[in-house]
Parts: sequence; structure tokens; C-alpha cells
Amino acid sequence: MSWFESFVLGLVQGLTEFLPISSSAHLRLTAAFAGWQDPGAAFTAITQIGTEAAVLIYFRKDIVRIVSAWFRSLTNRSMRGDHDAQMGWLVIVGSIPIGVLGVTFKDQIEGPFRDLRLIATTLIVMGIVLGIADRLAARDEVGGKHRAIRERKSLKELGVKDGLIFGFCQAMALIPGVSRSGATISGGLLMGYTREAAARYSFLLAIPAVLASGVFELKDAGEGHVSWGPTIFATFIAFGVGYAVIAWFMKFITTKSFMPFVIYRIILGILLLVLVGAGVLSPHAGESAG
Repeated sequence: MSWFESFVLGLVQGLTEFLPISSSAHLRLTAAFAGWQDPGAAFTAITQIGTEAAVLIYFRKDIVRIVSAWFRSLTNRSMRGDHDAQMGWLVIVGSIPIGVLGVTFKDQIEGPFRDLRLIATTLIVMGIVLGIADRLAARDEVGGKHRAIRERKSLKELGVKDGLIFGFCQAMALIPGVSRSGATISGGLLMGYTREAAARYSFLLAIPAVLASGVFELKDAGEGHVSWGPTIFATFIAFGVGYAVIAWFMKFITTKSFMPFVIYRIILGILLLVLVGAGVLSPHAGESAG
């Protein structure tokens, strides 16, 4: 991998990690359209450490408060009813599904799941799911002629059941094209949470899973055509761009809907299916060995 490739892929990772459009799919597609080799699951996982570092800094006050309360609750029974302490446990519980499924399906994630036809399908299907969830949220927020405005749930109402559902939604993102934020936000909206609450918990829930995945994949970094230098460079690029995207996205969702992302996902998925079906692009483009 050249330094230019690592710069472009780091930029793509930072731009797409927190938007509901799938960063792993865009890394895969960028390589395919550019005629580069697939950067692979290890490169994706490690560069995600950069974007998660951006999450740690952006939500540092929330994270410090949650971690502090959680540790205190281990020895202080009166702290166990504290919302922040409960959030710590809920993030742990919600991380279990992706941890178990990630290890179980590791070979599929690094192989068959990276087929461009599957990526195109998940882009479209999850785009439709996000569109439906967003529509339901909008209906609750504005009401209608025969409907009263319905108050949506905040994170203070998050319990173990919903935390596990969020976790299983996040685990779906093991398939490129699903999108970690897209799946968890869709799940949150369908369960009745506000856009801001669903997005905030999505980012917090991703921290243990992404950091663990990146550390787990460190042993595979530097193998094949992807060397350590470009990987680290791409990770720093992803961090800087990712932080800017988080700040923009959290402001965007307070007043806007997710429909622009829904439309983008569906158009991109259809275009990809057409290109593969017409033989312009191989479903395994960019998978040549490295």
C-alpha cells in the first residue's frame, strides 16, 4: 500500500465511520473502484482505533463520568442506582453480542462478507430500514391531523433489554455495508428513542468493540501489501477527520432527518449492483492477494 492510498483510505474512514453509510463498505469500494487491493479487515479495524480516539475525546466528559460512577458502584451499593453507573453496565452488556459473533464469524468477515454483491444488498436493505425508522421518529415528533405528538425515550430510560437489542444491532455491522451507527441508530429509533439518544449511545457502545477489534487485529498488521507505516498514517488521518465529522453529525441530527443518508445508501447500492451485473466491476474486485 502506498502512502497516497493510506491517505485516501484514512480520509474515507474518518468521513464515513460515524455516518450511517458504512465505513467498511466505503473502504472496500474505494479500493475496488481505484483498482487497489482490498485493504482488508485488519486495516479497517486498526484505522477505526483512530476514529474511536476521536469519540473518546469528543465524549470525554460523559465517558469519565460513566467510568467513574461504574467503578464506584462496584464497592458502593448506593451508587448502583446511579444512571451513569448503569450506563457503564449497559455498555458492557451491549458489547457482548458483537464480541461473541465477531470471534465466531471471523473467517466469514474477512472473506465472503466482503463480496461486493452482499455489500450492495446490505446498503439498500439497511437504507430502507433506516428510512422507516426515521419516518416513525418524525411522525412522533410532529404528530399529525389525527395523531398527537408522542414523546420519545431518552437514555435515562435505557434498560438491559434495550441495551441487548442495541448490542445485536451493532453486531450486524460485522457485515460490510450494514454500518455500525446505521444499525444501532435504526434500532434505537424503532425502540422509540430520540435521534440524539440513539446516536449518542451508538457512539458510546462502539468504544469497547472497536478498540478490542483493533487491538485483536494488530497481530495481522504489516502482513501482505499493507505495512505498518501507511496503516498508522491512515489511523491519524481518520482521527482528525473523524472528530470533525462527530461534531457536525451531532448538531445535524438535532434538527435534520436521516433521509439524505437513506437516499445515498440506496442509490449507491443500486449503482453497485448494476456495475457488477453488467460486468464492469467484479464482485471480488480488489481482492487479489497482498
